[in-house]
Amino acid sequence: MSTFQLGDLTVNRMGYGAMQLAGPHVFGPPKDREAALAVLRDTVANGINHIDTSDFYGPHVTNQLIREALHPYADDLTIVTKVGAFRDAEGGWLPAQSPQQLEAAVHDNLRNLGLDVLDVVNMRLMFDVMGPAEGDIEAHINALAGLQQRGLIRHIGLSNATAAQVRQARSIAPIVCVQNQYNLVHRHDDAMIDELAQDGIAYVPFFPLGGFSPLQSSQLAEVAAELDATPMQVALAWLLQRAPNILLIPGTSSVAHLRQNIAAATLVLPPAALRKLDSIKS
Repeated sequence: MSTFQLGDLTVNRMGYGAMQLAGPHVFGPPKDREAALAVLRDTVANGINHIDTSDFYGPHVTNQLIREALHPYADDLTIVTKVGAFRDAEGGWLPAQSPQQLEAAVHDNLRNLGLDVLDVVNMRLMFDVMGPAEGDIEAHINALAGLQQRGLIRHIGLSNATAAQVRQARSIAPIVCVQNQYNLVHRHDDAMIDELAQDGIAYVPFFPLGGFSPLQSSQLAEVAAELDATPMQVALAWLLQRAPNILLIPGTSSVAHLRQNIAAATLVLPPAALRKLDSIKS
């Protein structure tokens, strides 16, 4: 697999997102705990060394599964987590953005993952739960920078951020990655991706396969048939060819689907296929 940097950490560009290991709606325990553990073990056995998680998945569920399956961790494994939200008793997603809440979330992640320091912590912004929205993030980044200075965080990233917020964060502390929604049909961050690539900063699309509404496109289906691949493999390959700083974290609770996703890292899209896929509009 090709690689990219998260600060001073080198990761394979095909990673894994652990969100789907929790129960329905990312809440509660998995339906099959042993299957979830098997997916995590198969992930690292197949060369993935970048796992994305958060202690508010479950809550606590995915981090505890990661620890059970993989601890003690391989030296080259990078675990990226998120802070900035919590779950209510019904599974709702609520902001938890004060300095005190962010510090508590960092300690929750450390405890449940069994770590002394977190590799990368993404600040999940919650001005609008549904997508990026403008708002001052100086206090958020200062809080994480303080935890970084205390040795609890190695690197800082952003999630659900606007271009202005990325610029503001970078004026306060080094930012190693931005995690926003982006995929074949959702391309609002095109300019941001290119700007970050010039500065060697990773862009990590969440919902790379469409999320709760899987990608549907006749052009995508046609290209997949031509290349003897699945549409989702083509969608992942397109992202990898879109820009060198894109890191993928597709999630699954199935070993079979995991291996299909990993195979997309070696799928090369010829120019004609790229032209057809680039013509897709949301």
